[in-house]
Amino acid sequence: MIVAALGAATLGLWQREYYLLVDGAVLILIFAISGALEGIAMHRTERNIRGLMQLTSDTARRLRLGQEESVAVQQLKVGDRILVKPGELIPADGIVEEGDSTINQAPITGESIPVEKTLGDEVFAGTINGSGALVLGLHKPPESNLIQRVIRLVETAKTTQPPSQQFLERFERGYARVVVITALLLIILPPLLLNWGWETTIYRALVFLVVASPCALMAAIMPTLLSGIAQGARQGILFKDGAQLEMIGKVRAIAFDKTGTLTTGKLQVCDIVPAAGTTPEQILQIAASLEAYSEHPIAQAIVSAAQRQSLPLLSVTNVQAQAGLGITGISAKKTLKIGKRSLVNAGLASSTEDDLIQTSSRIEAEGKTVI
Repeated sequence: MIVAALGAATLGLWQREYYLLVDGAVLILIFAISGALEGIAMHRTERNIRGLMQLTSDTARRLRLGQEESVAVQQLKVGDRILVKPGELIPADGIVEEGDSTINQAPITGESIPVEKTLGDEVFAGTINGSGALVLGLHKPPESNLIQRVIRLVETAKTTQPPSQQFLERFERGYARVVVITALLLIILPPLLLNWGWETTIYRALVFLVVASPCALMAAIMPTLLSGIAQGARQGILFKDGAQLEMIGKVRAIAFDKTGTLTTGKLQVCDIVPAAGTTPEQILQIAASLEAYSEHPIAQAIVSAAQRQSLPLLSVTNVQAQAGLGITGISAKKTLKIGKRSLVNAGLASSTEDDLIQTSSRIEAEGKTVI
Protein backbone atom coordinates (compact mmCIF):
# COMPACT_ATOMS: atom_id res chain seq x y z
CA MET A 1 0.00 0.00 0.00
CA ILE A 2 2.87 2.36 0.83
CA VAL A 3 4.60 1.57 -2.48
CA ALA A 4 1.35 2.22 -4.36
CA ALA A 5 0.75 5.52 -2.55
CA LEU A 6 4.31 6.73 -3.19
CA GLY A 7 4.03 5.62 -6.81
CA ALA A 8 0.78 7.57 -7.23
CA ALA A 9 2.35 10.67 -5.72
CA THR A 10 5.45 10.38 -7.94
CA LEU A 11 3.33 9.80 -11.03
CA GLY A 12 1.11 12.76 -10.16
CA LEU A 13 4.09 15.10 -9.81
CA TRP A 14 5.64 13.71 -13.00
CA GLN A 15 2.45 14.17 -15.07
CA ARG A 16 1.34 17.24 -13.11
CA GLU A 17 -1.95 15.47 -12.47
CA TYR A 18 -2.16 16.31 -8.79
CA TYR A 19 -5.37 14.38 -8.18
CA LEU A 20 -3.15 11.28 -8.09
CA LEU A 21 -1.60 12.63 -4.87
CA VAL A 22 -5.09 12.71 -3.38
CA ASP A 23 -5.71 9.15 -4.59
CA GLY A 24 -2.58 7.95 -2.79
CA ALA A 25 -3.52 9.84 0.37
CA VAL A 26 -7.03 8.38 0.37
CA LEU A 27 -5.52 4.91 -0.06
CA ILE A 28 -3.38 5.34 3.07
CA LEU A 29 -6.33 6.94 4.96
CA ILE A 30 -8.58 3.93 4.29
CA PHE A 31 -6.10 1.49 5.79
CA ALA A 32 -5.27 3.87 8.64
CA ILE A 33 -8.97 3.88 9.54
CA SER A 34 -8.92 0.07 9.42
CA GLY A 35 -6.01 0.05 11.87
CA ALA A 36 -7.80 2.57 14.12
CA LEU A 37 -10.94 0.42 14.23
CA GLU A 38 -8.83 -2.58 15.18
CA GLY A 39 -7.29 -0.49 17.97
CA ILE A 40 -10.76 0.48 19.21
CA ALA A 41 -11.80 -3.17 19.30
CA MET A 42 -8.64 -4.01 21.24
CA HIS A 43 -9.32 -1.18 23.72
CA ARG A 44 -12.86 -2.38 24.33
CA THR A 45 -11.59 -5.88 25.01
CA GLU A 46 -9.06 -4.53 27.53
CA ARG A 47 -11.78 -2.46 29.19
CA ASN A 48 -13.92 -5.55 29.68
CA ILE A 49 -10.92 -7.38 31.14
CA ARG A 50 -10.53 -4.56 33.68
CA GLY A 51 -14.20 -5.03 34.54
CA LEU A 52 -13.46 -8.70 35.23
CA MET A 53 -10.63 -7.71 37.57
CA GLN A 54 -13.08 -5.65 39.63
CA LEU A 55 -14.79 -8.92 40.62
CA THR A 56 -11.85 -9.73 42.88
CA SER A 57 -11.09 -8.26 46.29
CA ASP A 58 -7.81 -6.42 46.94
CA THR A 59 -7.52 -7.39 50.62
CA ALA A 60 -8.27 -10.40 52.81
CA ARG A 61 -8.76 -11.02 56.55
CA ARG A 62 -5.93 -13.39 57.45
CA LEU A 63 -6.09 -15.29 60.75
CA ARG A 64 -2.75 -15.73 62.49
CA LEU A 65 -2.20 -16.77 66.12
CA GLY A 66 -5.85 -16.09 66.85
CA GLN A 67 -5.61 -12.53 65.55
CA GLU A 68 -7.27 -11.06 62.47
CA GLU A 69 -5.17 -8.89 60.15
CA SER A 70 -5.96 -7.23 56.85
CA VAL A 71 -3.43 -8.05 54.12
CA ALA A 72 -3.21 -7.65 50.35
CA VAL A 73 -4.41 -10.71 48.46
CA GLN A 74 -1.02 -10.95 46.74
CA GLN A 75 0.61 -11.58 50.14
CA LEU A 76 -1.46 -14.68 50.85
CA LYS A 77 0.28 -18.04 50.73
CA VAL A 78 -0.81 -21.67 50.57
CA GLY A 79 -1.80 -22.79 54.07
CA ASP A 80 -3.04 -19.37 55.23
CA ARG A 81 -6.44 -19.22 56.91
CA ILE A 82 -8.74 -16.32 56.00
CA LEU A 83 -12.04 -15.12 57.44
CA VAL A 84 -14.89 -14.16 55.10
CA LYS A 85 -17.78 -12.35 56.77
CA PRO A 86 -21.39 -12.41 55.51
CA GLY A 87 -21.95 -10.40 52.34
CA GLU A 88 -18.25 -10.08 51.48
CA LEU A 89 -16.44 -11.01 48.29
CA ILE A 90 -14.35 -14.14 48.70
CA PRO A 91 -10.77 -12.95 48.07
CA ALA A 92 -9.15 -16.26 47.06
CA ASP A 93 -9.94 -19.85 46.19
CA GLY A 94 -10.02 -21.99 49.32
CA ILE A 95 -11.49 -24.92 51.22
CA VAL A 96 -14.10 -24.32 53.94
CA GLU A 97 -12.55 -25.23 57.33
CA GLU A 98 -15.14 -23.62 59.60
CA GLY A 99 -18.73 -22.44 59.16
CA ASP A 100 -21.62 -22.97 56.76
CA SER A 101 -23.04 -20.53 54.24
CA THR A 102 -24.57 -20.11 50.82
CA ILE A 103 -22.35 -18.67 48.08
CA ASN A 104 -23.52 -16.60 45.13
CA GLN A 105 -21.37 -18.00 42.32
CA ALA A 106 -23.14 -16.13 39.52
CA PRO A 107 -20.08 -13.94 38.70
CA ILE A 108 -18.06 -17.10 37.97
CA THR A 109 -20.47 -19.82 36.86
CA GLY A 110 -23.58 -17.85 35.86
CA GLU A 111 -25.65 -19.99 38.23
CA SER A 112 -28.36 -17.72 39.62
CA ILE A 113 -29.17 -19.75 42.75
CA PRO A 114 -26.69 -19.59 45.68
CA VAL A 115 -24.81 -22.82 46.34
CA GLU A 116 -24.62 -24.23 49.85
CA LYS A 117 -21.07 -24.66 51.16
CA THR A 118 -19.98 -26.51 54.27
CA LEU A 119 -16.84 -28.17 55.69
CA GLY A 120 -14.52 -29.46 52.97
CA ASP A 121 -16.22 -27.64 50.08
CA GLU A 122 -14.23 -25.47 47.69
CA VAL A 123 -15.14 -21.81 47.16
CA PHE A 124 -13.86 -19.46 44.46
CA ALA A 125 -12.47 -15.94 44.48
CA GLY A 126 -14.89 -13.34 43.13
CA THR A 127 -17.97 -15.12 44.47
CA ILE A 128 -20.15 -13.54 47.18
CA ASN A 129 -20.60 -15.01 50.65
CA GLY A 130 -24.14 -15.32 51.98
CA SER A 131 -25.39 -15.11 55.55
CA GLY A 132 -22.77 -17.23 57.34
CA ALA A 133 -19.17 -16.47 58.29
CA LEU A 134 -16.56 -18.81 56.78
CA VAL A 135 -12.97 -19.66 57.62
CA LEU A 136 -11.12 -20.79 54.50
CA GLY A 137 -7.84 -22.62 54.14
CA LEU A 138 -5.90 -21.63 51.02
CA HIS A 139 -4.87 -24.64 48.94
CA LYS A 140 -3.46 -22.72 45.99
CA PRO A 141 -1.62 -19.37 45.54
CA PRO A 142 -3.78 -16.29 44.70
CA GLU A 143 -2.40 -16.08 41.15
CA SER A 144 -3.85 -19.54 40.46
CA ASN A 145 -7.40 -18.50 41.41
CA LEU A 146 -10.13 -19.46 38.98
CA ILE A 147 -11.02 -15.81 38.23
CA GLN A 148 -7.35 -14.99 37.57
CA ARG A 149 -7.11 -17.87 35.12
CA VAL A 150 -10.24 -16.59 33.36
CA ILE A 151 -8.72 -13.10 33.10
CA ARG A 152 -5.49 -14.51 31.63
CA LEU A 153 -7.46 -16.55 29.11
CA VAL A 154 -9.38 -13.47 27.94
CA GLU A 155 -6.15 -11.45 27.75
CA THR A 156 -4.48 -14.07 25.56
CA ALA A 157 -7.59 -14.25 23.39
CA LYS A 158 -6.62 -10.82 21.98
CA THR A 159 -3.38 -12.15 20.55
CA THR A 160 -4.18 -15.80 19.85
CA GLN A 161 -4.68 -16.27 16.13
CA PRO A 162 -7.39 -18.64 14.96
CA PRO A 163 -6.56 -21.29 12.32
CA SER A 164 -8.02 -19.18 9.50
CA GLN A 165 -5.73 -16.25 10.39
CA GLN A 166 -2.69 -18.52 10.60
CA PHE A 167 -3.52 -19.94 7.17
CA LEU A 168 -3.92 -16.46 5.69
CA GLU A 169 -0.55 -15.36 7.05
CA ARG A 170 1.16 -18.37 5.50
CA PHE A 171 -0.69 -17.73 2.23
CA GLU A 172 0.02 -14.00 2.33
CA ARG A 173 3.79 -14.40 2.49
CA GLY A 174 3.92 -16.21 -0.83
CA TYR A 175 1.06 -14.25 -2.37
CA ALA A 176 2.63 -10.87 -1.58
CA ARG A 177 5.87 -11.86 -3.32
CA VAL A 178 3.93 -12.95 -6.40
CA VAL A 179 2.04 -9.62 -6.50
CA VAL A 180 5.21 -7.52 -6.18
CA ILE A 181 7.08 -9.53 -8.83
CA THR A 182 4.08 -9.35 -11.19
CA ALA A 183 3.81 -5.56 -10.67
CA LEU A 184 7.51 -5.15 -11.55
CA LEU A 185 7.02 -7.25 -14.69
CA LEU A 186 3.99 -5.11 -15.64
CA ILE A 187 6.18 -2.03 -15.36
CA ILE A 188 9.12 -3.42 -17.34
CA LEU A 189 7.73 -5.75 -20.01
CA PRO A 190 4.90 -3.75 -21.75
CA PRO A 191 7.19 -0.82 -22.82
CA LEU A 192 9.74 -3.32 -24.17
CA LEU A 193 7.34 -5.78 -25.79
CA LEU A 194 4.21 -3.70 -26.62
CA ASN A 195 5.73 -0.23 -26.97
CA TRP A 196 3.51 1.22 -24.19
CA GLY A 197 4.44 4.57 -22.71
CA TRP A 198 6.16 4.44 -19.32
CA GLU A 199 3.54 6.66 -17.69
CA THR A 200 0.68 4.42 -18.81
CA THR A 201 2.57 1.29 -17.82
CA ILE A 202 3.44 2.57 -14.34
CA TYR A 203 -0.11 3.76 -13.77
CA ARG A 204 -1.61 0.38 -14.72
CA ALA A 205 0.97 -1.48 -12.62
CA LEU A 206 0.06 0.66 -9.61
CA VAL A 207 -3.63 -0.07 -10.17
CA PHE A 208 -2.81 -3.77 -10.26
CA LEU A 209 -0.74 -3.43 -7.07
CA VAL A 210 -3.65 -1.82 -5.21
CA VAL A 211 -6.30 -4.22 -6.49
CA ALA A 212 -4.23 -7.35 -5.93
CA SER A 213 -2.92 -6.31 -2.51
CA PRO A 214 -3.61 -8.87 0.25
CA CYS A 215 -4.13 -6.12 2.86
CA ALA A 216 -7.91 -6.37 2.83
CA LEU A 217 -7.66 -10.15 3.08
CA MET A 218 -5.26 -9.91 6.02
CA ALA A 219 -7.40 -7.33 7.83
CA ALA A 220 -10.61 -9.32 7.41
CA ILE A 221 -10.33 -11.71 10.37
CA MET A 222 -8.59 -10.33 13.46
CA PRO A 223 -10.60 -7.06 13.76
CA THR A 224 -13.77 -9.12 13.39
CA LEU A 225 -12.69 -11.57 16.08
CA LEU A 226 -11.61 -8.79 18.43
CA SER A 227 -14.97 -7.07 18.00
CA GLY A 228 -16.73 -10.38 18.68
CA ILE A 229 -14.69 -10.99 21.84
CA ALA A 230 -15.37 -7.45 23.11
CA GLN A 231 -19.08 -7.68 22.34
CA GLY A 232 -19.26 -11.06 24.05
CA ALA A 233 -17.55 -9.71 27.17
CA ARG A 234 -20.09 -6.88 27.34
CA GLN A 235 -22.84 -9.50 27.27
CA GLY A 236 -21.15 -11.62 29.95
CA ILE A 237 -19.71 -14.19 27.50
CA LEU A 238 -15.98 -14.96 27.74
CA PHE A 239 -14.04 -16.66 24.94
CA LYS A 240 -10.81 -18.49 25.74
CA ASP A 241 -9.34 -17.45 22.37
CA GLY A 242 -10.26 -16.43 18.86
CA ALA A 243 -10.33 -20.05 17.72
CA GLN A 244 -13.27 -20.76 20.06
CA LEU A 245 -15.19 -17.80 18.65
CA GLU A 246 -14.49 -18.96 15.10
CA MET A 247 -15.60 -22.49 16.00
CA ILE A 248 -18.99 -21.18 17.18
CA GLY A 249 -19.70 -20.18 13.59
CA LYS A 250 -19.67 -23.87 12.67
CA VAL A 251 -22.00 -24.98 15.47
CA ARG A 252 -25.37 -26.31 14.32
CA ALA A 253 -26.84 -27.52 17.64
CA ILE A 254 -26.35 -26.57 21.30
CA ALA A 255 -27.43 -28.45 24.44
CA PHE A 256 -27.98 -26.10 27.39
CA ASP A 257 -28.06 -27.03 31.07
CA LYS A 258 -27.80 -23.74 32.90
CA THR A 259 -30.75 -22.53 34.91
CA GLY A 260 -30.66 -18.77 35.28
CA THR A 261 -28.65 -18.16 32.10
CA LEU A 262 -31.36 -18.97 29.59
CA THR A 263 -34.17 -18.40 32.08
CA THR A 264 -34.96 -15.46 34.36
CA GLY A 265 -33.35 -17.22 37.33
CA LYS A 266 -36.33 -16.46 39.59
CA LEU A 267 -37.76 -19.42 41.47
CA GLN A 268 -41.51 -19.95 41.70
CA VAL A 269 -43.75 -22.33 43.59
CA CYS A 270 -44.98 -24.79 40.95
CA ASP A 271 -46.81 -27.49 42.92
CA ILE A 272 -48.16 -27.93 46.45
CA VAL A 273 -48.87 -31.57 47.34
CA PRO A 274 -50.80 -31.76 50.63
CA ALA A 275 -51.13 -34.85 52.81
CA ALA A 276 -54.57 -36.20 53.70
CA GLY A 277 -56.55 -33.83 55.89
CA THR A 278 -54.69 -30.67 54.86
CA THR A 279 -55.13 -28.13 52.09
CA PRO A 280 -52.54 -26.49 49.80
CA GLU A 281 -53.31 -23.13 51.45
CA GLN A 282 -52.51 -24.50 54.91
CA ILE A 283 -49.24 -26.00 53.70
CA LEU A 284 -48.22 -22.77 51.96
CA GLN A 285 -49.14 -20.68 55.03
CA ILE A 286 -47.01 -22.86 57.35
CA ALA A 287 -44.09 -22.94 54.92
CA ALA A 288 -44.14 -19.17 54.36
CA SER A 289 -44.33 -18.51 58.12
CA LEU A 290 -41.04 -20.36 58.58
CA GLU A 291 -39.32 -19.21 55.39
CA ALA A 292 -40.01 -15.57 56.27
CA TYR A 293 -36.95 -15.89 58.54
CA SER A 294 -34.67 -16.98 55.69
CA GLU A 295 -32.97 -15.06 52.88
CA HIS A 296 -32.57 -18.09 50.61
CA PRO A 297 -34.05 -17.69 47.09
CA ILE A 298 -36.30 -20.73 47.65
CA ALA A 299 -37.59 -19.14 50.87
CA GLN A 300 -38.31 -15.88 49.07
CA ALA A 301 -40.26 -17.73 46.38
CA ILE A 302 -42.44 -19.46 49.01
CA VAL A 303 -43.11 -16.21 50.87
CA SER A 304 -43.99 -14.45 47.58
CA ALA A 305 -46.46 -17.22 46.72
CA ALA A 306 -48.18 -16.78 50.12
CA GLN A 307 -48.33 -13.01 49.66
CA ARG A 308 -49.97 -13.39 46.24
CA GLN A 309 -52.71 -15.43 47.92
CA SER A 310 -52.92 -12.92 50.82
CA LEU A 311 -52.28 -15.66 53.39
CA PRO A 312 -51.48 -14.30 56.87
CA LEU A 313 -48.25 -15.58 58.42
CA LEU A 314 -48.35 -17.58 61.64
CA SER A 315 -46.50 -16.57 64.79
CA VAL A 316 -43.38 -18.76 64.98
CA THR A 317 -40.86 -18.94 67.82
CA ASN A 318 -37.56 -20.75 68.42
CA VAL A 319 -36.65 -20.52 64.75
CA GLN A 320 -33.42 -22.34 63.96
CA ALA A 321 -31.79 -22.54 60.56
CA GLN A 322 -29.69 -25.59 59.79
CA ALA A 323 -27.28 -24.82 56.96
CA GLY A 324 -27.84 -27.04 53.97
CA LEU A 325 -30.92 -28.69 55.51
CA GLY A 326 -33.73 -26.24 56.29
CA ILE A 327 -35.50 -24.40 59.12
CA THR A 328 -37.40 -25.50 62.22
CA GLY A 329 -39.64 -23.53 64.55
CA ILE A 330 -42.58 -23.77 66.95
CA SER A 331 -46.08 -22.44 66.33
CA ALA A 332 -49.15 -23.13 68.53
CA LYS A 333 -47.05 -25.66 70.48
CA LYS A 334 -46.37 -27.64 67.32
CA THR A 335 -42.93 -28.19 65.81
CA LEU A 336 -42.71 -27.05 62.20
CA LYS A 337 -40.02 -28.18 59.79
CA ILE A 338 -39.29 -27.23 56.20
CA GLY A 339 -36.29 -28.31 54.20
CA LYS A 340 -34.64 -31.34 52.67
CA ARG A 341 -35.96 -34.87 53.02
CA SER A 342 -33.26 -35.83 55.56
CA LEU A 343 -34.47 -33.06 57.93
CA VAL A 344 -38.19 -33.75 57.64
CA ASN A 345 -38.20 -37.56 57.54
CA ALA A 346 -36.83 -37.97 61.07
CA GLY A 347 -39.53 -39.49 63.28
CA LEU A 348 -42.05 -40.16 60.49
CA ALA A 349 -43.84 -43.45 60.09
CA SER A 350 -42.26 -45.68 57.45
CA SER A 351 -45.39 -45.64 55.27
CA THR A 352 -45.52 -41.82 55.34
CA GLU A 353 -41.81 -41.67 54.58
CA ASP A 354 -42.26 -44.01 51.63
CA ASP A 355 -45.06 -41.82 50.27
CA LEU A 356 -42.87 -38.73 50.60
CA ILE A 357 -39.95 -40.41 48.82
CA GLN A 358 -42.17 -41.63 46.01
CA THR A 359 -43.85 -38.24 45.51
CA SER A 360 -40.51 -36.39 45.73
CA SER A 361 -38.90 -38.66 43.16
CA ARG A 362 -41.76 -38.11 40.73
CA ILE A 363 -41.61 -34.33 41.03
CA GLU A 364 -37.80 -34.19 40.87
CA ALA A 365 -37.97 -36.22 37.66
CA GLU A 366 -39.81 -33.23 36.17
CA GLY A 367 -36.79 -31.03 36.92
CA LYS A 368 -38.26 -29.34 39.98
CA THR A 369 -36.78 -28.83 43.44
CA VAL A 370 -38.72 -30.45 46.27
CA ILE A 371 -38.99 -28.81 49.71
